Parts: sequence; C-alpha cells; structure tokens
Amino acid sequence: MHVLHLLIFGCGPALCAATESFLIPNVNATFSKTPTPFKIYVDRSFIEDTRQRVAHARAPVFLNATGDGPGAVDFNNIRNFWTNEYSWDAVEASINAKLNQFTAIVEPVIHNASYSVPLHYVHHRSPREDAIPLMFIHGWPGSFLEVSNIISNLTDPPNESLPAFHVVAPSIPGFGFSPAPQHSGFGPVETSHAFNELMRQLGYSKYVLQGGDFGGVILRYQAHLFPNQVVSALSNFWIMQPGEDDIRLLAEGQATPDEVAYINILETYINQASGYRLMQSTEPLTVAYGMTDSPLGNAMWIYSLMAKVVDPAIKVWTPEEVITWSMMYYIQGPYGGMRFYKEVQGEGGLAVLSFGTLPLVEIPVAISQFPYDITYRMPLEWAQRGGNVLRRSVNNHGGHFAAYEVPDLLLNDIWLWFGDREVSGTKSFV
Repeated sequence: MHVLHLLIFGCGPALCAATESFLIPNVNATFSKTPTPFKIYVDRSFIEDTRQRVAHARAPVFLNATGDGPGAVDFNNIRNFWTNEYSWDAVEASINAKLNQFTAIVEPVIHNASYSVPLHYVHHRSPREDAIPLMFIHGWPGSFLEVSNIISNLTDPPNESLPAFHVVAPSIPGFGFSPAPQHSGFGPVETSHAFNELMRQLGYSKYVLQGGDFGGVILRYQAHLFPNQVVSALSNFWIMQPGEDDIRLLAEGQATPDEVAYINILETYINQASGYRLMQSTEPLTVAYGMTDSPLGNAMWIYSLMAKVVDPAIKVWTPEEVITWSMMYYIQGPYGGMRFYKEVQGEGGLAVLSFGTLPLVEIPVAISQFPYDITYRMPLEWAQRGGNVLRRSVNNHGGHFAAYEVPDLLLNDIWLWFGDREVSGTKSFV
C-alpha cells in the first residue's frame, strides 16, 4: 500500500494548503511531478482474496422473471470462470505489454485554487512527424482499456494518407489507477482542468479530443473551457435533451423519423434502464458498500449495463472481459468511479430524470452515432444546439463502447474528421 501526500487546497486569493494522504490499496503506484513509467502490479494476496470472495459468493434466490438484471446463467458462468480459470497474472501482463502507461501529478489552477491531482494515463507517440496530439477520454463502466483496440492504428495508420496521432488516454480520477478524489467537488470541470494540464505537461500546447460516455461529457467541458488549446473534437456521446417544442411536435405527429427514433430511445433508457444512474448520482456510497465487499456483485452491477449497450450481432462479452473491466473499479474500490455521476449532476451535466445542460462548444465538432447507444439518430440540427457541430456520422453497427467494440468504424470516423484539416481545424497543426 502506497501513500501519496498531495497539496490539494487553495483558499481565496491567498493559497492555503492541507496535506492529504492518498491511498491506492494493493497497487505499486507512485506519483511525482514528472511523468513516471508505470506497470500494473496488484498485490497477489488481494487477488487471491478476491477469488475466494467470488468462490463463496452467495447467489440470490432466482425467480422465473425477465428484465430484472443479469440472470442465473450469467452469474454462474462468471463465478465459475473467475474461480477456476481467470488469470489476473496473464491479464496484467497483457495490459502492460500492450499499453505504455505512466503516472504523474498535475497542478491545475481551478477556481483560483491550486490543486495537485495524481493521474494514471496511457501515452503512445506516433513515429510520424505530422502526428496530431489526441486525448482519448473513457467513461463508466469503461476505463483506459477502451483505447486498446484503436491505439496502434491511431499512432501508425495503415497508409500515409490518413492522419496519425500522438495518443494520451488518462484515467478519470477514481477510475482505473488514477486515485479517487478525497473530497467532493471534483467533477467534469475539475477533471477538464487536470486533463488540459496533463497535455501541457506532456508538451502538447494544442490537441484534439475524442470520447464517449463520460468522455463525451468531459469533452464538452474541456473544449468549452480551453478553446485555445482544444482545436477540434469528435464525440461518440453527444447528447441533447429534447425540449418542450420537440415533445409537442412529436405529440402532433410532426416530428421527423430521426426525431421520433431519438426521443423513443431516450425515453426507453430513462424509464427502463437508468436505475443505476439514479443510485450513483444520489447515494453512491449506499451502493458502494455492497460493491466494495463483493467483487462478483460489482461485476454483475457493471455487466448489467455492458450487456445492454453493445450490438449483439458483433459483440458478446466474454467472462474474462467482464471480470477485467470490473477489476478496473474493484482494485481501488468502486465508490470513486460511481460517485462521478453525482459530481456531473452537481455541475449541471445530468438532471435527476433527464440529461442536463452542458456547456456550449465553439470549436469544430463531429459526432459519431451507433445503433446500440442512446445518442443514435439524434438529428444534426439538434446536436448544433450544443455547439459548433459540423458533421454527423450514423453507423449501421456498434454501440456504446465504439472504440472497443467496432474499432474500425470509429477509426474511419476519426480519420475522416480530423483528416479534413480545413473543416475540422487541424490545419493549425501543419
């Protein structure tokens, strides 16, 4: 267990400081003001304790009911695989071999106060001299692992006519191996400041953004707050809440087919599939007690959403993937990641039973839509209510985790958008 002492408070015009101890249980992480190479190593006694907890997990009394969440077959398959076959050693080695990881402390000034924020991130530089710095931002219940299926093609495209990128993929504080904030009040605004400071620390004075889920939310705050640094963005989670006039036109039968489809998708999500969000944005600690104690319960909680938002014709989650994705929360404890919903709601990005109002984005933006995500078929005109959205790509396959699930489709959208240097604004990198 490693303890990190950080200066995290500023008070008014004169900075005052308090020293906080950041604990990252079971992980060999150290943080400093200069980027430090990082390899995941999780204490093996913790890994064995986790396996034992799974082996002795108590199953609910299953009913002959559907729609209540992952069923007995999923529960038993994941428990049996975790207990008898899952190898954290192999997973850990694979991640370390595939992704170049680092840790650092960044020191953004937020609300006239100086923060020191410890971050874990992936950083791959392209061999191309004309490469564009790109920050990839994940969401919940994903992690930095989402970038793994696109990062090689981003840094080294199959031909020189396609744009190449230096890729930075940070873990949101409380996710993966970025320590969770020790106090409330660290939401998408503060995360945007920290991520922009990370890019500055790495020598990228200008860069582009790509993200989905919370990455698509943070993207809008970051582009709004730092328009001189963020040149352009592509979001695969650009969401707009329908207004009263939109609902009226729907009731009067005057909505377009895209508008009808989008409103129906949102209403289905809010009324039938957003219970997890309500809990995590109101009482995340209540949920975290159970999830922190039960690794299998945490995995089933996450899998409940994972299973619904991918294209079943393309993607079926393996037990190993479900377990590994859940471990990105369970290792440091899931509370920090869960309560980010509460912070987003507190800063206006979510409302209790709908989506909130996100900051206006003035830089050039493109949006990508996938049929198993809730932003699918939102009209371009509606997207433009939230900013300078110039291009909309509607894909025929894929879902919420596009970078991981349908990497070729998202790569094509990325190359098409940022490769149009005039429209996207990336001519400023030439």
